[in-house]
Amino acid sequence: MRAFSYERPSDLQAAIKAAGTSPDNQPPTQAAAQFIAGGTNMSDYMKLNVNRPERLIDLNKLSEPAMTAIRVDDAGLHLGALVRMSDAQEHEDVVRMFPVISDSLRLAASGQIRNMASLGGNLLQRTRCEYFREVSWPCNKREPGAGCSALDGVNRQHAVLGGSEACIATYHGDFAQALIALDAEVEIARAKGSRRMPFADLHKLPQDTPQIETALSPSDIIVAIHVPSGPWRRSRYLKVRDRESYAFALASAAVALDMDGDTVRGARIALGGVATVPWRAKSAEEMLTGRKLDEAAAKEAADTAFAEASGRKHNAYKIPLGKQTLVRALLETQDMKV
Repeated sequence: MRAFSYERPSDLQAAIKAAGTSPDNQPPTQAAAQFIAGGTNMSDYMKLNVNRPERLIDLNKLSEPAMTAIRVDDAGLHLGALVRMSDAQEHEDVVRMFPVISDSLRLAASGQIRNMASLGGNLLQRTRCEYFREVSWPCNKREPGAGCSALDGVNRQHAVLGGSEACIATYHGDFAQALIALDAEVEIARAKGSRRMPFADLHKLPQDTPQIETALSPSDIIVAIHVPSGPWRRSRYLKVRDRESYAFALASAAVALDMDGDTVRGARIALGGVATVPWRAKSAEEMLTGRKLDEAAAKEAADTAFAEASGRKHNAYKIPLGKQTLVRALLETQDMKV
């Protein structure tokens, strides 16, 4: 790990000021000053010499209510960005009204990490691609223009949706799948005022610039996540992995259903473990709407969701696995008692 300086500003504006000014097109992950909350992802990559900030700005002294609260009202769910994953996972209103969110948090990482990791930081976690983590291998995400070692390497863990010839690294988060399925928004504090943006616009496809992972500038801070109210108590997150504890998804599905008997009034579907960014399967949602949900319809939805998937030597298994995961998630969500 390289030497760095450490600061703990006492309020939001001081934190933004401490980040200084950087070119708007500079990715936050390459800025000299970077933010830290739980640190469960940052510390890993600093030890591996993948992330090399000169200054860390610790956000944990910030006490703005918007950043630390969990609140449910007529508009929906408010989750402060500094709320710990375990606190949101166990919150009574989250469990009752948005079970897919509670599930996605409960199935992530380990209990110790969930006690430390913040919701905002979790959304910005970086890929666990082996070639990104090992600095001796070429990686366009770590060093633009170096090449992607995963394309012809051992790519069992890699993405089958949203990849490019520059990068096929998987987005490994769980919580994000629930948020993109439920049309969440993120509230962002900036030097020039705050803004809201659809969560679906936060993460960037790799295309030919995989080093640009999000739409954030280096001094932007996620303040809160807003999930609009809706008929989504019938929802769940299903995660398939190599082992039942402390492992990333090989395939996952966040599903929310609004049912009229056996007929789908509305559906929300997101896929994890199989894509380069949190992945919304809108075509599958549209296919199900107005249909009777049975195994045949669920399989058709899964085929639709993976219609554009592209596998490589070691990860092609993710396509049938992802389809099976989505079918199971749809049918188990349909059977929920709400």
